[in-house]
Amino acid sequence: MKTSTMKRRKGEQQNLFGTTAVAIPEGNACHIVDVGKRRDGGTRYWCLKHRADATAKYGKPATACRTAHVPLIAEKDILTLDFATYPGGVAFWGAVPPVYDTTRLPLDRGIHVHSRITAEGGKELDNTFRAVRIVGKDLPEGGLVVDELDAIYYMATTVFGYTMKQVLCTICGYPHLDRDWFSVHPHVRHLCAGCGKHFRDTGLGIGNPICGVRDACGIKTDAPKLSKKVLDIRQKDYPGGIQIWGSNPAFIWTGKNAEAEGIHVHGYLEGAAMPEADETFGKVTIDGITLDPLEVRLFMAQSALPSLKDRVVAVKCPKCGKGILDEGDLTFTPSTTHHCKRCAKDVPATGRLRNVVSNPLPLTLAQLEKFAVRPVQKHDLGLLPETI
Repeated sequence: MKTSTMKRRKGEQQNLFGTTAVAIPEGNACHIVDVGKRRDGGTRYWCLKHRADATAKYGKPATACRTAHVPLIAEKDILTLDFATYPGGVAFWGAVPPVYDTTRLPLDRGIHVHSRITAEGGKELDNTFRAVRIVGKDLPEGGLVVDELDAIYYMATTVFGYTMKQVLCTICGYPHLDRDWFSVHPHVRHLCAGCGKHFRDTGLGIGNPICGVRDACGIKTDAPKLSKKVLDIRQKDYPGGIQIWGSNPAFIWTGKNAEAEGIHVHGYLEGAAMPEADETFGKVTIDGITLDPLEVRLFMAQSALPSLKDRVVAVKCPKCGKGILDEGDLTFTPSTTHHCKRCAKDVPATGRLRNVVSNPLPLTLAQLEKFAVRPVQKHDLGLLPETI
């Protein structure tokens, strides 16, 4: 494993190898400072405590920054883990809401962790945490911390087909995370969350601190393999409800067995705390309705981007009557027309919003709802938009 030094502010979770430039008071109150001029000549203000914009109208400092309402990650919210404790394998994923949920379970958001003592043994850990601290004999004292936003945006960037790299602020050294729109658009100029100032990297890229953590741990993950497992169920057989996610590659995977790709399903019996069905399947049919793994995976990532809120819909081709699945950059770029590959026809979007992204999955989920054991839960991650 590679080694490096890491200075940390007292009582604060710093992702990787950042520097300490300003003393931050204890407590949760904002610490707002002047960080320079805006393009219109006004002053920009930044909260060093919550690492967020704190500029009010007319270039005045706000009374609170835009993320002051989000609870800081407390020590009790962090899982401390040493890979050596689990020789059977450890896996970390970004946890986001299921695309379909008829349970009454609360929103699961953060970093989902699996760990095993032996490769074929049961899971010792199967939980979600707001952050994970990785420790080990060859790692810096205090460990390396990955938080929930790093994990969620790693998922989104990966599903949309982009790679990430470690980007460090050239001014303060803080590890940079590109969020929302920036997590799917490689760029050179970044806004540092650590100091609130703009800096330029050496080339186009998307920053995520997870890349630095993986390098420091000496971990390389292989591409997952399509699951050969098949699921064919009825919702009424799981009265506790079902949950559906698209699979996304783990950002940490130390197991010897290959990771499975497909559709992940939980099925609960009445009153059960743990799911009776809990597996990733290559083919999933529920109540006679077969789900498309790509549509599920894309919809999960699309739902995680705040800039796409209410803009992912199922545009139907008037000629063949089928839903259109946008491809390439159009999977995250709203547009007014959508191309039906079956009919070679461009179809305009209708409705209140004309600039939308088309994914047929909402039509499929609407069919599933007709067989649901109870109303479907609608989850919201509550992430803030970050766009140009």
